[in-house]
Amino acid sequence: MKTSFEMQGSARVVPLPDFLARARTLVDTQLDLLLPAESVSPTNIHAAIRWSVFAGGKRFRPALLLAIGETFGAPRDSLMATACALEMIHTYSLVHDDLPSMDDDDLRRGRPTCHVRFGEPSAILAGDALLTLAFKTIAEDEKLTATKRVGLISEIARAAGTPDGMVAGQAYDLEAEARNVAAEELEKIHRLKTGALITAAGRCGAIIADASAAALAAVTDYAGQLGLLFQITDDLLDVTATAEAIGKTPGKDARSRKATYPALHGIEATRKYLASTHAAACEPLSRIDRPTDLLRAIADFILEREA
Repeated sequence: MKTSFEMQGSARVVPLPDFLARARTLVDTQLDLLLPAESVSPTNIHAAIRWSVFAGGKRFRPALLLAIGETFGAPRDSLMATACALEMIHTYSLVHDDLPSMDDDDLRRGRPTCHVRFGEPSAILAGDALLTLAFKTIAEDEKLTATKRVGLISEIARAAGTPDGMVAGQAYDLEAEARNVAAEELEKIHRLKTGALITAAGRCGAIIADASAAALAAVTDYAGQLGLLFQITDDLLDVTATAEAIGKTPGKDARSRKATYPALHGIEATRKYLASTHAAACEPLSRIDRPTDLLRAIADFILEREA
């Protein structure tokens, strides 16, 4: 599917992979400026931060924010700080999820996890630093009004924490290990652990762009389903993909007896649920009075991704 990346300039049409690559380059360039250099003391913490942030992530959450913000006409430079802040929070969550006391993983994005490379204390502190740097980045973004910055900080704090955010989802995920869970409980875990921050990415893009209340509601529904779609795909890839393809240890969910869609429903039923969730993600786009080809292409990309 083709869509326009240069939404505020030329009408040049590029494939979605080019949009995602361009978004990643923009975000990586800005992150490099925002994060302390490895030479800055404490050097081990800053080295751990950069090891984790620049490990080759997809930058999906920032890309989603950019796509939605530009769909509603926000200048790109007004979106960048919040986009980078979301990636900092996402990376912190991965660093902490990989710890021995959490998911205990040795491989992330195709190389040793932060605690394996730098030690557990440094990994914990690197994650803590990324979380606080994220909020500092938004608080100091002079391209946005003070009122809007406070609103964005509140939005992301809710999505990243408890009782209805990522931290709660991780807690429920750990509690669900080695026991049977119902479909409703599993969906709640996924919507919080993965979906909350993805939903926030979509909402923040719309908020920065001053989208209407109706448009914000449609974006919330779209991004919420997108977050569930993303995690169901992750569940499926953990069963069907190789370490080389996904950049982390496959089969780990089953060995840890994690609550996942394949474990609960089986692979074929999960694939059918994936398709219905994709349709549910695309439905709210009909309520948006803007071109939505880009947003639909993002949903297609998640459905079809292999890593």
